[in-house]
Amino acid sequence: MSADLPPLRETIARHGLSASKALGQNFLLDEQLLARIAAIPGDLTGRAVLEVGPGPGGLTRALLRAGARVTAIEMDRRCLPALGELDAAFPGQLRIVEGDALKIDHAELMHGEPHAVLSNLPYNVGTALFVRWLGGEAWPPLWTSLTLMFQQEVAQRIVAAPGTSAYGRLAVLAQWRARARLAMKVHRSAFTPPPKVMSAIVHVEPIEMPEGVSARMLERLTEAAFGQRRKMLRQSLKGVPGALEALETLDIDPQRRAETLGVEEFVALARALTPPA
Repeated sequence: MSADLPPLRETIARHGLSASKALGQNFLLDEQLLARIAAIPGDLTGRAVLEVGPGPGGLTRALLRAGARVTAIEMDRRCLPALGELDAAFPGQLRIVEGDALKIDHAELMHGEPHAVLSNLPYNVGTALFVRWLGGEAWPPLWTSLTLMFQQEVAQRIVAAPGTSAYGRLAVLAQWRARARLAMKVHRSAFTPPPKVMSAIVHVEPIEMPEGVSARMLERLTEAAFGQRRKMLRQSLKGVPGALEALETLDIDPQRRAETLGVEEFVALARALTPPA
């Protein structure tokens, strides 16, 4: 049945769809490229997948063809009829949820089932959702991997190494208990309409969480340190109780700037400031 689907461009034209600037939409129409994205996390046969912002369903098609059971959250009701056609073409494989992904409890939505997250994220909510997926004290998370499209500049910030200009809060949050890699670059011409910037796909897999570290404390530290990244640590961290003493105990020079600290040093600092359980 899936082979009988009309080309994406035709589906979009038939439903009178155009990418909404307000919703940060850019549609991907190249079905070969979409199949390659769906293959990044490995075999999806029978696996649960969460997709945010499917739009007219380009990536959704590729996921369904790969055998995934897809839960798609879409807030643009103009796209629901096109997604409904996919539901009919892949019986029992697609669940469409109308709503705002930032306001939905994903664990509840997925009924507590481990799942892969794949999404061509709307640019205006991408970072907020990413930080949310990476946060929380419970680890490992319910998601088994995140395969997400970002503006290339944001993607580079996620995988950045210490000492580089792209290194900051996003890199530490993505790397302290997960592995993050740049899986694929996507040229702006692949989208309709073409965005002004290049895009890239980041693939993240959770790894073991360091012991004795509160995620909230690490978030607070990185927020303070990189919130004033041009300042020395003795200045940027003075608002975090105990941080300056912890720097001394750990023999970290307070005259250093945040971007020179490795992920392990941030973890050590957070551990020193985390009250014993």
